[in-house]
Amino acid sequence: MSEGSPEDELRFPEETMWEGRFITAKRRGRWEYVGRARGIHAAVILAIDEGPDGRHVILVDQYRVPLQRRCIELPAGLVGDDTEGEDPAIAAARELEEETGYHAGRMIHLGRFWSSPGMVSESFTMFRALELSKVSEGGGVPGEDIRVHRVALDGLAAWIAARRDEGYAVDVKLLTLLGPGLIL
Repeated sequence: MSEGSPEDELRFPEETMWEGRFITAKRRGRWEYVGRARGIHAAVILAIDEGPDGRHVILVDQYRVPLQRRCIELPAGLVGDDTEGEDPAIAAARELEEETGYHAGRMIHLGRFWSSPGMVSESFTMFRALELSKVSEGGGVPGEDIRVHRVALDGLAAWIAARRDEGYAVDVKLLTLLGPGLIL
């Protein structure tokens, strides 16, 4: 560790400044950040429908209060918010079905990721959903107002650009699908 480096902050204890049901605000030395309360983390699902009409990604949008607008996202949900020690793959399968109405025959673990490590300690586990079948309309649990979108992969960039033009926010995790097209 060099003098004055962020690693120097480890010599200070982590302080909880405020804790709510889902979020905890913390401080360590001069750093302030937020994380999930009670060991909760998230599962994110990359669901590609391999139908006779081509490859389509299953996306959702919902109103996000911090952004003050609807946001286009990959389906996702909390792991362990109701059941301590919940298996992330089971939570991912449940959330995919609740939010989108698609059941996954198989889930593949793609790894653990951090979306904004400069200010948030939260991580998420990403899963690839395979062998999809439509079993309901989705939309989430009452009060979530989740809208489901089945978008052709070959038209995804244009579809997202059109949503941006309409005022939607776009979650950073969609870079998993847009990334190759951004490299010129």
